[in-house]
Amino acid sequence: MRRILVLLSLVFLSACASPSLRGTGDLGLVIERASGKLTLVDTSKRAPYGRIEGLGDLSHASAVYSRDGRYAFVFGRDGGLTKVDLLETRIVKRVMQAGNSIGGSISQDGRVVVAQNYTPGGIKAFDAETLELLSEVPAEYAPGKFSKVVGLADLSGNRFGYALFDGGEIWVSDFSNPKAPITQRYPAGLQPYDGLVTPDGRFYMAGLFGEDGVALLDTWLPAQGSRKILEKYGRGEEKLPVFKMPHLRGWSVAQGNAYLPAIGRHEVLVVSADNWKERGRIKVKGQPVFVMARPDGRQVWVNYAFPDNGWVEVIDTMTGKVVQTLEPGKAILHMEFTPRGEHVWLSARDDNKVLIYDTSNFAKIGEFAVDSPSGIFFTSRANRTGF
Repeated sequence: MRRILVLLSLVFLSACASPSLRGTGDLGLVIERASGKLTLVDTSKRAPYGRIEGLGDLSHASAVYSRDGRYAFVFGRDGGLTKVDLLETRIVKRVMQAGNSIGGSISQDGRVVVAQNYTPGGIKAFDAETLELLSEVPAEYAPGKFSKVVGLADLSGNRFGYALFDGGEIWVSDFSNPKAPITQRYPAGLQPYDGLVTPDGRFYMAGLFGEDGVALLDTWLPAQGSRKILEKYGRGEEKLPVFKMPHLRGWSVAQGNAYLPAIGRHEVLVVSADNWKERGRIKVKGQPVFVMARPDGRQVWVNYAFPDNGWVEVIDTMTGKVVQTLEPGKAILHMEFTPRGEHVWLSARDDNKVLIYDTSNFAKIGEFAVDSPSGIFFTSRANRTGF
C-alpha cells in the first residue's frame, strides 16, 4: 500500500509539472489599438503566446505591471481599467472608472494602482489586488474648474507626480494612507502636456506645450518648489505644425545627459543631468515622438510623427551623432527594448506587424502579425521607477 501511495504521488506531481509552466521575466504585451485586444508575447522566444479580448477602447492605451510581473494593469481611452493575468491568459477584473482616460501608474510598494483622467479631471486610486476604489483626487485647480491630468508617474514613498494641462500646475499626491491622500501643488507653466521622472525617482519634469521650456521639481526637496529649465530652446524660431505630441515617458539618460524630444522641431535636445542646462541639439529626420535609450545607455532610438513615422534613427551617445537610419515599416508607433537591450521591438501599425531588430548590427531578426499594434510593454517595467 505504501508503494502504491508513493507511485500515485509521483504521478500527481508529474501531472502538476505542466509543460506550459513559465516565469514572467521575459513576458510582455502588445496593444491592438483598433480591436480592443492584447497580444501576449515571450521576448526570449520572440513570438506571441496568447491573445486576450474585451478591453474596450485601446486607441491610446498604456500598461503597468505588478511587482512579480504576473499581472498587467491596462488603462484604456474609454476609462476602462483592466487587470490581466499573463500566466493564465485572461482578464481578472475590469472596471469602468472614468469617461475619458489616458494612462496610469502603480505605487512603489505595488499595492495601489492610480489612473489619470481627462473626464472627470483628476486621479483615482484602486487596490491592486481587487480593483476596489480607494480614493480620488479631483483636479480642481480653481473653484469649479477641473483640468485634464497628464504625465502621472510613481515616486518614492508611495507618492505620485502628475501635471494639470488646463491648470498649469504639477501636483504630488502622497498615498501612504491610500484612503486619505495628501496633495501638494506647484506652478508649472502653460499647458504641461506630459511628465516624467528621472530613473532614480528624484526629479519630476513636465514638458510645456503652450510655451518653450520644461518645469522641473526636485521631489526629494519639494520645499524648494518648481523651476523652469530650457526656457529659450525655441526662442525666435517658428514652430512647425505638431502632428503628434512627443512622449516624454520615453526619454533617455545616458553618458550624464538627458535626451528629450523638441516640440515642433526636427531636433533632439541634449541636456546636462547635473545642472539641467542645454548641452546641444541633434538634427533628426522628423518631429520626435519617442526618444528612448537602450538599457545600457550606449544608443538612443528615435521615432517620428507623421509624415515621417515610417523612419527610425539611432543616435550613438558617445559621439552624439545619428549612426543608423532605418525604414522598418508604416507608422512606427512604439519601441520597447528587451530587458538587457540586445533587441528592440517596433510596432508597425499600418503594416499590422511587430518587428524585432538586433541593436548591435541593426539587422531585422524577426517579425509577426498583430492587428494594428501600438504600445509594447515588457514586464521588465515592473522594476523601473516611472514606468
